[in-house]
Order: sequence, then C-alpha cells, then structure tokens
Amino acid sequence: MTKDLSSALRPAIVLTLLFAALLGLLYPLAMNGLGQALFPNQANGSLVRDVQGRVIGSTVLGQAFTADRYFQSRPSAAGKGYDGLSSSGSNLGPASRALVDRVRADAAKQRAEGVLGPLPADLLTASGSGLDPDLSPAGALAQAPRIARVRGLAVARVRALVAAQAEDPMLGAAHVNLLALNRALDSLSGAERR
Repeated sequence: MTKDLSSALRPAIVLTLLFAALLGLLYPLAMNGLGQALFPNQANGSLVRDVQGRVIGSTVLGQAFTADRYFQSRPSAAGKGYDGLSSSGSNLGPASRALVDRVRADAAKQRAEGVLGPLPADLLTASGSGLDPDLSPAGALAQAPRIARVRGLAVARVRALVAAQAEDPMLGAAHVNLLALNRALDSLSGAERR
C-alpha cells in the first residue's frame, strides 16, 4: 500500500516542482526579457521625462492636475485620487446617494470654473480603473475657456491645441492624453509669451 502511494506521489511532486519552476520562474523571466528587448518603453511603464531626465508622469496612467492653468483629469475612484495601489472603480450604482452627491459637487465645481453648456460625462464620472490618462475631446474643449482666461491665450488657440492632440483610434472613442496635452499647453504658452 505505501509503495503504491509513494510511486503515485513521486510523479505528482516532481511535475508540480517542474511546472512551478517553468511557469513561475522561467516563463515570467522570458516574457520580461522579451518585453525589455522589444518594447522597452512600454515594459517600463511608458514613462515621460522632462528635459533634466526626471520622471513627470506616464502616458498610460492618469494623474491629478489641480492647477487652474492645466486641463484637469476626470474624477478618480482610486484611493485618494490616482493612487495606483488602490486602482478600482467605486462600485457605486446609479441609485447611490454618495455617487449622486459627488457628481453634483463635481458639476458645481465645473460650473464655478466657467464651464457652460452640457457637461461631458467624463468630467463627472470616474473610469473603471480610476487611473484613466485620457479625456474625451468634448471634456477637454469644455475646459478651454478657463485655460485661455488663466493663461492669457485666445480660446480658439486652446481649442486648436485640443484638436491637434486628439486621437481618433480605429476602435474605441476619440480621446486626448492629458499629460501630452498639458505639456503641449506649457510649450505653447512659453512660445506665445516670447
């Protein structure tokens, strides 16, 4: 009986250790090496650096822009706002009082900042991950008058910048990457002040 048990357990233990080494170590190391060799920027988080080489953000992870002079991100449900360790949706349903109160507060904030007309949904609602780096062109264009006023630019110039930065993929909705848009806005403002 014990001989039958040990002869049955030995292959199971050997295969478990083999597959643990193969799928738990070798395969992840091979995929990481392949990613670093073929797509180093993406494998390292699509980081964006300033002229001094300091990391200022990522093209694939949202961040909070709170200054009036910048296009502001959509609300985030990730922790205390764009916390990558707390990435998730809020799980609040349409009948949730907390969600209704937050959307009303965000709508009042947008109105106080001068956004007129219908408010685009992405200015009031968080994405599923809470870390969305993009905004709809309508969401960015709604903020153009505030940006133009604060920076002393023509509204048409700010709208043209949004249009130039907008991406219209073959699949999915058109979007604007806010980090790229705000960096373009900084370079535009600097060039027009000279």
